Amino acid sequence: MTPPADQLSPGAEIIRVVLADDHPVVRAGLAALLTSLPGIEVVGVAKTGREAIREVITTRPHVAVLDLQMPDLDGFAATRELVRSAPEVAVLVLTMFEDDDSVFAAMRAGARGYLVKGAEQEEIARAIRAVAAGEAIFGPGIARRVLGFFSAPPPTADPFPELTTREREILDLLAAGLSNPAIATRLDLAPKTVANNVSAIFTKLGIADRSTAIIHARNAGLGTDHS
Repeated sequence: MTPPADQLSPGAEIIRVVLADDHPVVRAGLAALLTSLPGIEVVGVAKTGREAIREVITTRPHVAVLDLQMPDLDGFAATRELVRSAPEVAVLVLTMFEDDDSVFAAMRAGARGYLVKGAEQEEIARAIRAVAAGEAIFGPGIARRVLGFFSAPPPTADPFPELTTREREILDLLAAGLSNPAIATRLDLAPKTVANNVSAIFTKLGIADRSTAIIHARNAGLGTDHS
């Protein structure tokens, strides 16, 4: 639990914050909330991305709390600019967007934290203190998706990048044991088209016969999804 202002450790540094949000009511409410938190001081407010950058450059806060959707310069662009021009200032995103594209775009831009509006007062205070201390922090739902993203197995590289999409599709069916006429029927192609593609596959892979092609394809995991 955060100690009251009069119980803060002697000499503890006050965390200076710039707040940027384009909605006046939200902006005023957040400013009042942050001002009420012990150890945090709001030194500037802004309603656009460019205003946020000017406030940060002028006041040099510890943390910039940014919305993502703002006029003239959105939160992503503002974050990138702040990372470039004021790298010592930690950016905490506080927004209504919680889709993966927004979360990872903000991270790539340089944000150290990401919260969704509606977060509890203590969660916001904890996030501000965390990013000011150099940590990365995310709201509970966001954190689960971030962890899921990084714990997911890496995408498997294409084992035959030299093949076209059609050639790879035909090789997959070859590996499943289908004959050329059966492949032609499955893909609604002329038998000669299939034969030409098979010849191209052999040439590109440097193999001489169908059996070798099937072995190569099955070793790469092809031919397994056809019952």
